[in-house]
Amino acid sequence: MNLLEEIASAYNRIHNDIFNTPLIYSHWLSDACDGDVYLKLENEQITGSFKARGSLNKLRWMQEQQQDSLPVTASTGNHGLGFARACDLLGIEGKVFLPHNAADSKIKAIQNYGIEIVFHGDDPFETETHARETARKHQWTYISPYNDIQVIAGQGTIGLELIKQLPKPDNILATVGGGGLISGIGCYMKHTSPEIRITGCQPARSPEMSRSVQAGEYQAVESRKTLSDGSAGGFERDSITFDLCKQLVDDFILVSEDEIADAIRSMIRYHHKIIEGAAGVAIASLLKEPERYSGQTNVIIVCGSNISYQTLQSIISC
Repeated sequence: MNLLEEIASAYNRIHNDIFNTPLIYSHWLSDACDGDVYLKLENEQITGSFKARGSLNKLRWMQEQQQDSLPVTASTGNHGLGFARACDLLGIEGKVFLPHNAADSKIKAIQNYGIEIVFHGDDPFETETHARETARKHQWTYISPYNDIQVIAGQGTIGLELIKQLPKPDNILATVGGGGLISGIGCYMKHTSPEIRITGCQPARSPEMSRSVQAGEYQAVESRKTLSDGSAGGFERDSITFDLCKQLVDDFILVSEDEIADAIRSMIRYHHKIIEGAAGVAIASLLKEPERYSGQTNVIIVCGSNISYQTLQSIISC
């Protein structure tokens, strides 16, 4: 399957039902690296995250293919919210599996779309495993947040938008969890301008993709608690995003929790924007190694804004 063609098809499917998010110039970050830095504000996307794109593309594609099996997913965050919104928009039934200890704010946000929620377990991995097994048993369709070509293509529509807003950036920085976001964007941007460099950004407490790419083979790495909960955890051993990241990502930068928190505070201070931890990772990565980006045109993908009030309050009060 040609990912580039799928991204173009995805844009045609979803562009009327998502925001073409702004690209803004950051004087603060440009001064910090002695270059030009632009922010692609997916934190201002519907549902507050880029995840609204991939879920909608997958479900619309399923309708086109006349696949009528029940779509289900497991997510405590942005993917579940994007999935719920897509089901509501398309008028179809679906299920979101959540652990019993999911944050009340996330549960309520998903409930706003009227989708059925199934609670199971007290750990996201346990919940996901149960959701997959249940889907297999009932012949439902499990929608992965990253290990799915249609989901990746939906995220790749960011690249299609970006190239119209800024034709030839030198560098793209994007946070990596399972790799769906950077795979989609990287595919489109590298095709348009092969010389563009793609930097994968990860919290030092959850570096499974970067470790695996650098080793050239899957590496199971313990994921510790991080402010970047949207990118935390590993990826499936056979995920299609692993090979895509090996092909498309030129380098990785790992950042600390203090660096993530400082990026979140600084976005409020300099741009009056609230962002989540995963978005802070990409900003912190440029600030950690600014000399890499000196004298160049750089784009940071600000992937989301869904941070809990309690977490934001604790960061600001430091």
